[in-house]
Amino acid sequence: MSDPTLRHRRTNNDEQTNILCDVDRDEVKKTRQWSASRPSEGKHKLALVAVTILAFVTTFYCIWYPAEVVFDEVHFGKFAGYYLQRTYFFDVHPPLAKMMIAAVGYMIGYDGHFDFAEIGNDYIENNVPYVGLRTLPATLNVLSVALIYSILKESGYSVIVCALAACMYSLDNSVVAQHRLIMLDSMLIFFMLCTIYSYVRFRKTRHQEFSASWWFWLLATGVTMALTLSVKMVGLFLVLSIGISVLVDLWELLDIRRGLTITHFMRHFYARAVALIIVPIVVYLFWFYIHFAILVNSGPGDTFMSTQFQETLRNSEIKMKSLDIHYYDNITLMHKDTEMYLHSHNMNYPLRYDDGRISSQGQQVTAVGEIDENTWWRVRPTKEIPEGERVAVVHGDIIQLEHIATDTILLTHDVASPLMPTNEEFTTVAHDTRYNETLFQVLLDDSNNGDIWQTHMKAVRLLHMDTKVALWTHDQALPEWALGQQEVNGNKNVMEKSNYWVSTEIQGVNATEVNMNKKKEIRTMPFLFKFLELQGRMISHNAGLTKPHPYQSTPINWPFMIRGISYWSKDSTREQIYMTGNVVGWYLSLAGVSIFAAVMLADVLSRRRGTDVIDAPVRMRLVNSGGFFLILFVFHYIPFFVMGRALFLHHYLPAATCNYLLMAAMFQYIFIDGIDSPISDLQRNASAERQTYRPISSYMTARSSWLTYTAALVVLGLQLAMFLFLAPITYGTPGLDVAGVLRRQIYSSWDLQFGNKKDTLLQCSIELLSFAYRCLKCTLDNAANTCGFYVTVGRKPDNTMTEASNIIGSLLFCPECGNLLDMASGDDDILVCNQCSHAYKTAGDEATKVVTTSSERAFQSPLKAKRHLVQQSRQKEAQAMIKEKCPQCGNDEMAYHTMQLRSADEGQTVFYNCKKCGYKYSINS
Repeated sequence: MSDPTLRHRRTNNDEQTNILCDVDRDEVKKTRQWSASRPSEGKHKLALVAVTILAFVTTFYCIWYPAEVVFDEVHFGKFAGYYLQRTYFFDVHPPLAKMMIAAVGYMIGYDGHFDFAEIGNDYIENNVPYVGLRTLPATLNVLSVALIYSILKESGYSVIVCALAACMYSLDNSVVAQHRLIMLDSMLIFFMLCTIYSYVRFRKTRHQEFSASWWFWLLATGVTMALTLSVKMVGLFLVLSIGISVLVDLWELLDIRRGLTITHFMRHFYARAVALIIVPIVVYLFWFYIHFAILVNSGPGDTFMSTQFQETLRNSEIKMKSLDIHYYDNITLMHKDTEMYLHSHNMNYPLRYDDGRISSQGQQVTAVGEIDENTWWRVRPTKEIPEGERVAVVHGDIIQLEHIATDTILLTHDVASPLMPTNEEFTTVAHDTRYNETLFQVLLDDSNNGDIWQTHMKAVRLLHMDTKVALWTHDQALPEWALGQQEVNGNKNVMEKSNYWVSTEIQGVNATEVNMNKKKEIRTMPFLFKFLELQGRMISHNAGLTKPHPYQSTPINWPFMIRGISYWSKDSTREQIYMTGNVVGWYLSLAGVSIFAAVMLADVLSRRRGTDVIDAPVRMRLVNSGGFFLILFVFHYIPFFVMGRALFLHHYLPAATCNYLLMAAMFQYIFIDGIDSPISDLQRNASAERQTYRPISSYMTARSSWLTYTAALVVLGLQLAMFLFLAPITYGTPGLDVAGVLRRQIYSSWDLQFGNKKDTLLQCSIELLSFAYRCLKCTLDNAANTCGFYVTVGRKPDNTMTEASNIIGSLLFCPECGNLLDMASGDDDILVCNQCSHAYKTAGDEATKVVTTSSERAFQSPLKAKRHLVQQSRQKEAQAMIKEKCPQCGNDEMAYHTMQLRSADEGQTVFYNCKKCGYKYSINS
């Protein structure tokens, strides 16, 4: 017999048909009923005030500390100063948030004099009102907490759920660490939450379509969405999220059962198109217009922009360096992309290349990084020039280039280049030889704004008249026969953007002196042209941020907080700020995603079998609200997996914020019976009424039990405990001793300063497994018959990684020559260096063995004891020393301790540890 509490669905197709307009009228009726018995707003107001106060306390606590530059304050504090000084700069992010910081600086009297040169610079010594600047992101973070509460309240969640989510967010260590500093993420998340709130309010007015409130919240959604995008380009993820939700909404409106005419539907479509497409575009463009209006002076961002753009700036350096190029001027030519100079010397190409191809054996033409005597070229005319008259070279002229040092003429011909058989070889020939093959046409990149070729100002494409190839180079070096210089060849793709060269100097002429007394006109450039150029530069440079960083991480690791970010540290007080999430909150949020997916899957499967396990109003709440939060989370997280740029944990913060909303939805579903606001119920027919249903009124008020409050208190208590536990590395104070640092190093992968992870014996064995060294050649006698060997060393369980690194460095390397040490035949206590013949022996009762074996099982066996190596002749402790410059503290007088070696066929990976600051990093060789 079936369970009487389960409701079996109708199977007749006619009975399943619902008149959605009737459903809407039913919902309006229920709204009136619910409003009459609506829970007191007083509880919500009181809870909202409480969570806002909590957010204020956690965010503003010790906001004045540290009084030094922290992490990306280096960039965004500096950019605010550029705005205040109206100096043009370049950044990969849109301008709104930086202008907001600058506006605060202006209001508190800051003039932008400080350069924020590096982390650790003192604010007080440099008279920087940093507390005022930090107040903006901190205030917006407090308001973000209020928005989280309000979003859930307007979505119909109970007071306890709204308060729980807001408190969890307030007590997230990553949020506090990030949003109290002069950085952009606080503004990003604030505007993101404003957009979500506005869209929720808009959806709640759907039964008052085209009313004043309907239009207000629809337009508010579009404006705040544009503001989010105007802070960071990742605001596009919010645009996608809202866009998907709007498309679903329109799809439902298009349903014939809604009873809307096509004309009425098109009114909805046009309203959303205006409010969510046109208005956001106008708002986004507006901030760039203000950006250009403020930054009118030449500055460090000039070089990122075109020469036409730079001409619109006051005191542009490029104008002071620019000179008209005349015939018979001796000039240098720098490739625009690689910044290498066209060069030639008195050396010839080899007759035969390594691949068997034949060259012309002509004089080499290459590219080098610096100007020298071999980088000067004279511009020779191919037309009559009046004697004694200086004639400028203009767009479209045909010229020859004479190499000054060797008195030869530049030429290209139908011979394959050394490294690219599809491109032509460049060489030089004597005067009056092969004339037609030495002719090049001058094609300027911006001939519409003046057709005279100028240094710096006008990039040129030199087109070979005979074979129609363009002078080109790329960042690939030639072999030793060309001194490793960069190859130059003829590119058959003449329209490629990398074909442009810039003349940087005219020999014997000082451009600054010549231009000093000339009045340089500031040119204008249409706003849309400037906007499109800057937008293209922003996108390309953002994608090009691929340089490895010690604290970068991958998206797959973010929800698990495998790697945090060291924001700031101070050696004298052992204080540090380490950005990482609250372990409790992030793992519970991740569990919320998993539970939501499991519940939805179970519901789909059960309904497929004709059984409803979730009440219809609860399901609608879960799908509509929880599904919306899931869309927000997915679109703010998944796109990072396809990005090629360097990524960091703070990129996960918008997704983590959305995840707290989803976690709240799942908490309500699990621990609270019923819902707190009206949801459309499916119309029931006579057949359905015969099934067991709860009265609709039972869904209208959420019923919290003692289990609800217990669960909320447990979750919040755990979140608070973890927040307080990690607070010293979140606020940067107080300083911690080694034991305190080790206790907070929850993951061994956290790069905390002033302490290293203290491991168990089992963890020691696992870590020692990573000290494997595989060699292509068998160099040890006892591994002669294998393809490689493992070097096994042991350490006590109470040794720190720093101590272990000293031991391992000593065990593996000869301190005299750096060669790998080997065991002496028949004596485990003696290590010998096969290269320099020095011998080392172990000392003391704590000595242990160095085992070389091809057996991985034997390698994993944990060994004991710390061991000291002493040189027999000198009787001093030995350790491998490598002089390098620490990338963290800059110390170049230190000992680095080798931590790990890997197989030679993969390249060797060597881990280093700075004795001065404790910083660890690796190098591949």
